[in-house]
Amino acid sequence: MGEFPASVNLVRFGVFEVDLRAGELKRKGTRVKLQGQPFLLLVALLKGRGEVVTRDELRRTLWQEDTFVDFDRSLASAINKLREALGDSASNPRFIETLPRRGYRFIAPVEVVGENQFAPEGSEAISEPDLSPSTSRPVVVELSEADRAAVRSRWPHARRTLTAAIILLVAVLAVFWVIWIRKPVSIQSLAVLPLQNLSGDPAQEYFSDGMTDELITELGQITDLRVISRTSAMTYKGTHKPLPEIARDLNVDAVVEGAVLRSGSQVRITAQLILARADKQLWAKSYDGELRDTLRLQSQVAHAIAEEIRAKLSPREPASVTNENRVNPEAYEAYLKGRYFWNKRTPDGLSKAIEFFNSAIERKRDYALAYAGLADSYALAGDWKYGLVAPIEAYPKAKAAATKAIELDGTLGEAHISLAFCLDNFEWNWESAGKEFRRGIELSPGYPIAYEWYGWHLASLGRNSEAVSEVQKALSLDPLSPSIGADLAEELLIARRLDEALQQTQKTIVLDPFFASAHYVLGQALVQKHSFDQAEAELQKALELSPGSSAFSANLAYAYAVSGKRDEAERIVNDLRNQSSHAFSNAPEIAMVYVGLGDNRQAMTWLEKAYAERFSPWVLMRPCFNPLRSDPAFQALLHRIGLR
Repeated sequence: MGEFPASVNLVRFGVFEVDLRAGELKRKGTRVKLQGQPFLLLVALLKGRGEVVTRDELRRTLWQEDTFVDFDRSLASAINKLREALGDSASNPRFIETLPRRGYRFIAPVEVVGENQFAPEGSEAISEPDLSPSTSRPVVVELSEADRAAVRSRWPHARRTLTAAIILLVAVLAVFWVIWIRKPVSIQSLAVLPLQNLSGDPAQEYFSDGMTDELITELGQITDLRVISRTSAMTYKGTHKPLPEIARDLNVDAVVEGAVLRSGSQVRITAQLILARADKQLWAKSYDGELRDTLRLQSQVAHAIAEEIRAKLSPREPASVTNENRVNPEAYEAYLKGRYFWNKRTPDGLSKAIEFFNSAIERKRDYALAYAGLADSYALAGDWKYGLVAPIEAYPKAKAAATKAIELDGTLGEAHISLAFCLDNFEWNWESAGKEFRRGIELSPGYPIAYEWYGWHLASLGRNSEAVSEVQKALSLDPLSPSIGADLAEELLIARRLDEALQQTQKTIVLDPFFASAHYVLGQALVQKHSFDQAEAELQKALELSPGSSAFSANLAYAYAVSGKRDEAERIVNDLRNQSSHAFSNAPEIAMVYVGLGDNRQAMTWLEKAYAERFSPWVLMRPCFNPLRSDPAFQALLHRIGLR
């Protein structure tokens, strides 16, 4: 990939012009909104015009090597935004050509304009007029003596009128002060916006993000206060959207914004509480301390905000706020990195999260939060959506970590939720799981995943209306989460509220067009609508976004089977069977395809295999298994699992 000479100012192609110094893209002289990574991506492609710019080259150009970022997803998002700005198409490109698994190429003719090309030789620059005080003159208007006399005669009346107006204004302001300014501010919902990283080092983003997470967790303990969760808050990272607009998007009364500055072992947290609708600062303060005192600093900030909100504190909060425990700095840093990768919800992210949580535990053996994070990571790693670790291996490790976290700190709601997940998915101990879910929600009422997973627990028990209600609570805490949005759509689908499920999937896809699970759920819903062509397109999209997913492949095969494309369905199910191993048999997914093919005997054979492997029974709730529900063998299987 080449470079532009230092003398180059403008690059033109088609009706577009890129101003390299101003960092602007214009279309026929009108500025096009394009900034950040999409703009840098455009410049990189223009530098390599006509040549393939590889994905590795773009990674090195756009993100430093030690920056924690989901490269594939970030690059896809940047390309999508760039194409939207240029009005370009991936299928019929005029500017940017995609070379699958290799990179991209800028294919339009490009004109490079240097400094010496702006004005011909001999031309003279047009200077701006001099408007400095030394050259400008005020305009003076002379009044006649008669005019002056008229002004003097009117002055006493005007003065009395002015005095009365001032008195009236003061009275109005006094009433306003009593009614509004002195009135206690009512805040029932709040969002913590991503704390800004002031270190200047992109590799420290995980630290400021982790501080944001912890502050959200602290404030989530306040009774009667709805605190927006991390996923939705992080949507606004690096944006400059007006606070009243953000508040409307998230449906909150107030926002917390601030910054983190870390220098060596020293940490400074600055935060301010802002009443969103008026864009008015209610409180602001800075806190300084050592890295090992980070938890205490977070608690101080949370307590100060709680005092300002005048909210009733939950039974847990006083202990949380006054907690003076110190944390080993290296352990805390590893824990923050673990949470950073866990939140990516990808197989690679979960693998790295497990590594970092184990590293935190090695440095601090009694680190309850790190054990809770490890439990979460193994719980998802063994789930059918990710398939990172075989369930028979993943869930015992998840349960052991969750049990250890509770042993170290029984007030950690997240640990109780992780334990409940294991009891549901591996041990099928529905009664104990329900108790742990309720205990976790009691301890961490602001933890959206608690309601999300509890919804699946209730759906497994056939309590579909309650299940939908719980996931709706999760979405109210995390309204921009594509994961929770897709899960709500699937719960609606299981509850046979098909039209609502379709609407919810479409909302989720608008939020994140690259979220594979949303396309997967939409595909399932369209199958139930018998819109098979559209369903197949959505399931293929899900597979493109998450290659190798056996769950998505099986659902595509099921769609082929019920639409009469038996050959395509059998080809996929044979691939799934060939990919089976001792650890991963793909048994529930293979059973699903045989249901679509109308072969209930084969379907039950594979479900029995899944039973022996301790599969997640949540998969059986999906509508694709409806044709089996009256089968006595299926009913017997449910009975052994403990379900009706």
